[in-house]
This record gives sequence, structure tokens and C-alpha cells, in this order.
Amino acid sequence: MTILIVEDERRLAEALKQIMREQKYMADVVYDGNDGLDYAMSGIYDLIILDVMLPFRDGFEVARELRRKKIQTPILMLTAKDTIGDKVSGLDNGADDYMTKPFAPEELLARVKALTRRRGEVVLDESEYGDFSFNASTGFLSKGAKSVHLNFKEAEIIKLLIASRDTIISKDDIITKVWGYDSDAGSNNVEAYISFLRRKLNFINSSAEIKAVKKMGYRLEKGDV
Repeated sequence: MTILIVEDERRLAEALKQIMREQKYMADVVYDGNDGLDYAMSGIYDLIILDVMLPFRDGFEVARELRRKKIQTPILMLTAKDTIGDKVSGLDNGADDYMTKPFAPEELLARVKALTRRRGEVVLDESEYGDFSFNASTGFLSKGAKSVHLNFKEAEIIKLLIASRDTIISKDDIITKVWGYDSDAGSNNVEAYISFLRRKLNFINSSAEIKAVKKMGYRLEKGDV
């Protein structure tokens, strides 16, 4: 899961980023409303954590513009103001939930999980595709009695490929989802991990294939089951 944090208080922003990383979520951080809107418009994020009081344009305006542009990414709005009027304003402008500072990390994570579940984008612990299955909790890729463990990036890529269901996912999308929006990772990184995954699918004797589509990306195909 990839999360965008828009928060001008830098210490809090870094703390939020660390909380997300401890959950093995990818997190990008920006510090003002203009950058927040630009990043969010990419559509690559599973959730946006958005402060209200921001330089250049406030969180209400960012949320309103995203919804006007049909960006439906869930928004969790943060504010230091604990009034009904502020909460109503945030929800009216397109936020999905609202938290008042300060807050407990446990409550934040519960809200994050609830919002992503609501959107229907949480990958179930056990995913099946063709003749293999992948358990996101244990990290094991399996076919019958044979299994192999995937490292974090391999696991994130296979989840993306399974979720794409026979459609093409571009290298750029893989980079932003797995390495992060600001990462300096390139095509070679993706190609290397695709190669690792192909070997592991072969190791468990799966007929599924990760097909390269020239100048477009990759597609997972079931093969002959």
C-alpha cells in the first residue's frame, strides 16, 4: 500500500512516515498544499493523509479540487481544531474521515485500515491466481505442497500483478507503488525483481507466466493449468 502524507509540520510528517513504514507501507511526504495536490493527482496512492492548515492552499481546498477532478483516493484529514464545524467542512469538501491532533498511532492505523478496506483495495491474506497462491501474511508463494518465500519487494510486485488480473501494469506504476514516488529506482530494478519472481514461480512448478509487453509493462498470465 502506498500513502501520501501532506503535512507542513516536518517533525510530525516524519513521525507519520515512520509509523507507515513500520507497517511496511510505502509513504511519500510533502509539506504544502500545492505539492500535495500535484502528487495526489497522479492517482497512484491508496490513501492520502491530509492536514488542514497548509501553506499555499489548505487541506479543504486540496480535497475539494481532488474530488472535482474525479480523484477518489480516500482522504484522512488531520487538524488541530476540534469543532463540529471544522469536521463537517472537511467531510463536505470530500474527506472520508477526520482526526484531531494529537492522536494515538494505534487509532491512526485503525482509521487507515478502515478507509482502505472501505475502498476495497486491501489484498486478502491468501490470494490465488491460476495454479498458485500467495499468502501476504507469511510471504509464501505456493503450489500444492511446494512453496517459496518472497522478500518484501517481490511480494509487493506479485500482489500488484495478481490484482491487475491479466491486464498490463507498467514499469512506472510498479516503481511508484513498490519503491515510492520519489525513488530513483529505474527499469533495471523492476526487471531484476521480475526475473527473481519468474525463477520462484518456476521453482514451485507453476504454469503462470509474467509476460513482458514491449514498451508497455508486464502481464501475469495463468498458462496451461
